[in-house]
Amino acid sequence: MASHRKSRPAGTRVAGIRTPALATAALTSVALLSQSANAAPEADDKPSLEEVEKKVDDLYRQAESATDKYNAAKEKTAKQRKRVDTLLDGVAQRTQKLNEAREKLGSFAAAQYRTGASAPDTATFLLADTPQDYFDQTQLMDRMTGRQKVAVDDYVTQQSETMKKRQEATESLATLNETQGDLKTAKATVQRKLADARELLSKLTAEEKARLAAIEREKQQEAARKAAELARQQAAQQQAQEEAAQQQESGSSSSSGSSSGSGSSSSSTAPADSSYATKAEKALAFARAQIGKPYVWGAVGPGSYDCSGLTQAAWKAAGVTLPRTTYDQVDAGTTVSLTDARPGDLVFFYDDITHVGIYIGNGMMIHAPKPGTYVREESIYYDGESSIHSVVRPA
Repeated sequence: MASHRKSRPAGTRVAGIRTPALATAALTSVALLSQSANAAPEADDKPSLEEVEKKVDDLYRQAESATDKYNAAKEKTAKQRKRVDTLLDGVAQRTQKLNEAREKLGSFAAAQYRTGASAPDTATFLLADTPQDYFDQTQLMDRMTGRQKVAVDDYVTQQSETMKKRQEATESLATLNETQGDLKTAKATVQRKLADARELLSKLTAEEKARLAAIEREKQQEAARKAAELARQQAAQQQAQEEAAQQQESGSSSSSGSSSGSGSSSSSTAPADSSYATKAEKALAFARAQIGKPYVWGAVGPGSYDCSGLTQAAWKAAGVTLPRTTYDQVDAGTTVSLTDARPGDLVFFYDDITHVGIYIGNGMMIHAPKPGTYVREESIYYDGESSIHSVVRPA
């Protein structure tokens, strides 16, 4: 290695001490490199505005998914609590009957003791841990009168039923405690996701917030364009269906046989369509009356709503009962294509079905979007066409 080194001129350094010029240059280079090394990670670590927007949207979606889990756990908790209360009432009633049976047996024992008949056997029976074991001894059974036998049978029955009810109540209480734990976990998850989203947004500068608002406006414009395109498709489809129906009606009028067949077909579909339209109109009237009310996760009205709470309340106003969560509501009707969507249909979003709105026609819907927003009318393409999962007709 030494043979490849270039020899240093004599007199340029002394025992490890650099000349002032070289030392200054070296220190300057080290400082610059240090600043560059420290500055680069800061620039790389700061997410772009688009990344922040995506992260915030993802957090809101995760919060909405956790909200559905919270709603399901809350509903399950309410049902389980009602069951526990019913079981505990049953235990109390059984205990009362057991006490009455015990008192009746006690009166028989006291009477036998006074007369001196079978006192030791009766006392032993009453003190036994398991009365049925003692009944196996035929000696006592032979001495008992028919009335006493009925009283003993009643006591054994009441004791068995009481123990059974107590066991059911114990198991239900354990399930209730587990469900309440799920409820707390879901609630904590929602709160954490929302806090993370707020923290990300709070770090944006005024300029970045303005740019983010501009990006949002562009998305809304594109969503409105897609909604208008869907409205044109639906209008064209409806017109084609009406023309086909008219042609069929005019063609069938030439023969009485085909006329009667056509009449029965139209009469069977028209009442169903009319019935749904009437209910949908009531649901939409309710939904429109909620516009401007805030989104609050887990809320079912009347002052605030989450997405599935709004759709559930709207259809309840029309006399139709829907489940509480989005992933249950999606199974509460008939799935239809997007081009066949009618006012009142439910539009579901994302692969995990974490959002829902109520269709009002022309590619628009009423929904409770996310925390920090209000119930509003909006294009069903508000988060892009790929976000639409399915359309369901609930009644």
